[in-house]
Amino acid sequence: MLSKEQLQSYWRENRNLMYLVLVIWALVSYGAALIAGWLNKIVIFGFPLGYYMGSQGSLIVFILLLVFYAKSMNEIDKKYGVEEE
Repeated sequence: MLSKEQLQSYWRENRNLMYLVLVIWALVSYGAALIAGWLNKIVIFGFPLGYYMGSQGSLIVFILLLVFYAKSMNEIDKKYGVEEE
């Protein structure tokens, strides 16, 4: 059983991790759309970079974010002894 201080620390780490992932998600989602005009000046394999970021690049970043979040939460859970079996 976790003490009150440990529980608060656990949720603080959890919250900070969620905020980090949310900020990265927002930057990739909205940031790429806001600078799409500038990104479209760069062409990769015949496609403008803005198109690539919208269709493929953002999806890759989101999958990497999911993997990062899952691994980080597993580490936090182990640190506080609340991991799943």
